[in-house]
Amino acid sequence: MQAHFSAKPGAYYADALFFISLAFYKAAPSTLKKIVFIDVDCKVVTDIRELFLHFSQFQKDNVIGLTHELTPVYRHVLHTYRAKHNNTPFGGPRKNGFPGFNSGVILMDLDKLRSSVEYASLLSKTVIDVLAAKYNFKGHLGDQDFFTLTGFEYPELYYVLPCEWNRQLCRWWEHRGYEEVFESYFECSDKTKIYHANCNSEFPDF
Repeated sequence: MQAHFSAKPGAYYADALFFISLAFYKAAPSTLKKIVFIDVDCKVVTDIRELFLHFSQFQKDNVIGLTHELTPVYRHVLHTYRAKHNNTPFGGPRKNGFPGFNSGVILMDLDKLRSSVEYASLLSKTVIDVLAAKYNFKGHLGDQDFFTLTGFEYPELYYVLPCEWNRQLCRWWEHRGYEEVFESYFECSDKTKIYHANCNSEFPDF
């Protein structure tokens, strides 16, 4: 399954570390009900308790909470699929589409994950092979590729966390052929609560 979500064996995101979140609920003690994962390249600038309050906003089938990806990386990953499906929302900016998820900040309701037959069914190479073939999907970003790919067909599993809780700072794609559309992905106007200095970005001065 990991082959669909890493550039090649030995690549940075091919390490098992970047897939622990997918099945963490299976190893976690039953006394642990909810958990938040935050990448080491993130900086929290508000009371973290506010983030945990979002668990109360999960709908019945939501088991995981993530923010949208704030770059056109999945527009790029899906270029073959999008060429054949002109009106697809997948890979499009947040305003009218689904740009994918970013796993810099992850909320997991472990009890709901333990009881979700639907989510458990997705932890299957056979299922992921079918989805990857359908969308011509070859990612390179580990667990967030899994969440994005499964989010195409099972959006009910995911709670969309507001962008200010994972304000990604990476602008790499802005200068890789996506200058005209980049800002439509990158825009996040609400006051930032967690900065994410992904792809070696620098935090703003505080």
